[in-house]
Amino acid sequence: MKLYYSPGACSLSPHIVARELGIPVELKKVNTKDKTIEGGGDYWKVNGRGYVPALELDNGQVLTEGPAIVQYLADQKPEAGLAPKNGSLERYRLQEWLNFLTSEIHKSFSPLFKPNTPEDYKKIAKDNLATRFDWLDQQLAGKDYLTGKAFSVADAYLFVLLNWTRFQSIDLARWPNLVAFQARVGARPRVQEALQAEGLLKKAA
Repeated sequence: MKLYYSPGACSLSPHIVARELGIPVELKKVNTKDKTIEGGGDYWKVNGRGYVPALELDNGQVLTEGPAIVQYLADQKPEAGLAPKNGSLERYRLQEWLNFLTSEIHKSFSPLFKPNTPEDYKKIAKDNLATRFDWLDQQLAGKDYLTGKAFSVADAYLFVLLNWTRFQSIDLARWPNLVAFQARVGARPRVQEALQAEGLLKKAA
């Protein structure tokens, strides 16, 4: 399979998940500004919406949208436990988290990355994020991960989103449970591998 990604973007989430599952994917780096693929190619032809991630399956079909891709990957190796069994309440809880992360956290970041967003609106977006982080911090109290003790695909997604705070001058220190969560996930060997592969973390000497 081929995973189309941009370093540090939300495509890092399925990249982490693939490595956690031991599923080999060929990484295809996308320039999100001009929509070109490293080594040649037009990304618009892969994903008509123009953004990452996209996962090209072995049969040539292309799956888009991070929450869908990570569930697809997890279902290839259900024994790994990165997503509960389809049809179970636990699976719907996972989807509840993925929907919250994509609509309330991810989309709140979007205007912060756009150069034409007015500064006044950026403040509103950061205030909205702070409110969501207040709630998230409470949810992680006494828990290692979003659904409890076990790492899931939703945790990979939240980890990536929390990393974006570094680029937007958002200090996570006021949310100690988020800080602890970010450190916990960031220390996972497969997460470190993914960060290194995308040039986001230097390999230890």
